[in-house]
Amino acid sequence: MNFVEELKWRGMIHDIMPGTVELLDKEKTSGYIGFDPTADSLHIGHMVQVMLLVHFQRAGHTPIALVGGATGMIGDPSGKSEERNLLDEDSLRKNQEAIKKQLSKFLDFQSGNKNRAIMVNNYDWMKEYSFLGFIRDIGKHITVNYMMSKDSVKKRISSEAKEGMSFTEFSYQLVQGTDFLYLYNNFNCKLQMGGSDQWGNIVTGTELIRRKSGGEAFALTCPLITKSDGTKFGKTESGNVWLDPDKTTPYQFYQFWLNVSDEDAAKYIKIFTILGQKEIEDIVSEHIRAPHERLLQKRLAEEVTVMVHSRNDYEGAVEASQILFGKGTTESLKKMNESTFLSVFEGVPVFDVKTDILQKGVTATDLCTVHTTVFPSKGELRRLIDGGGFSINKVKIDSADSIFNSGSLLNGKYLLIQKGKKNYYLIRVN
Repeated sequence: MNFVEELKWRGMIHDIMPGTVELLDKEKTSGYIGFDPTADSLHIGHMVQVMLLVHFQRAGHTPIALVGGATGMIGDPSGKSEERNLLDEDSLRKNQEAIKKQLSKFLDFQSGNKNRAIMVNNYDWMKEYSFLGFIRDIGKHITVNYMMSKDSVKKRISSEAKEGMSFTEFSYQLVQGTDFLYLYNNFNCKLQMGGSDQWGNIVTGTELIRRKSGGEAFALTCPLITKSDGTKFGKTESGNVWLDPDKTTPYQFYQFWLNVSDEDAAKYIKIFTILGQKEIEDIVSEHIRAPHERLLQKRLAEEVTVMVHSRNDYEGAVEASQILFGKGTTESLKKMNESTFLSVFEGVPVFDVKTDILQKGVTATDLCTVHTTVFPSKGELRRLIDGGGFSINKVKIDSADSIFNSGSLLNGKYLLIQKGKKNYYLIRVN
């Protein structure tokens, strides 16, 4: 597999330094991407960079994932309008371990292959520097004029910026450049990759390597992904879409990809999966013939959910999705954990009842008209039962006197009430 050609047809190249193609054609090399450990999980905004490393490894090269323990203490000014809060070392270490676990799902860190992935933490070498040592060893090789020419610096020190830029953030590109120099010297790393907003920081590293070591290093960036309407990719009303299932359930994760537009799905399936060009073209063609079936979104959601979570999580998400469209069963409800269950029925009206009501046993009538107001009257409940339009936990109720007790609860806490095809209510016992 030719790495650069693979990225080109996938639409994953924004800038590439002259000589990069020749380097990768000539030899197997190491290349790195830095990940900011300011949270204990990556989100889907990081996945473009992750996929760069995936394709790099598939092409036979050695991917290096750098977790920025040191740079995370400074804060990258690129694309930011104000300085970020700085984390302490313990928080950063905890976040790094979580990120490594997530990256292990994408990259081969364990096998005996020569190009198995490597993970490093720039705090391990930056912590040894004294301030005087750093400005003598690194600072003297890069001029202030060169640093000031970077877009990320220009924007922050312009009159439009309210607070300007601290020296801490101004020095960020020197620290990132030092990372590239260290990896060049110790891991024969000749390529740094990242998002297009990182171009200035990356080429500072190539310049530092040239000036300090007389060596030659290269840069490649991918586009910043946006949605077809121009808004930021990866954000929802509730915030980031995380890779950690405790922050974003596999069901929510699956739904995100399932609900993207046709235009975005055709772009994302190239970027976020390893499906081949011919297979993707066939899927797109099939989708165009019957767009209402959303085959493209379904395949995209399947590939990414399985890759980030698991086949079981994907199948559970599909099963959970079907519940809202009348295809779910009592068994599928019982299999769902509480977080997924609540994700599926997010926004549904909730009624709280006391535990002792269920312990004694309660009729459907009393449950829905006395202890809650799911129905305004017993007569309306009976009419819906007579018409076959009332169910609890996906079981059709044929008598208003049916008894429910603690054994009827889902996750030991919930009853799912359904009126007609689409009206759901939750009764929560506490």
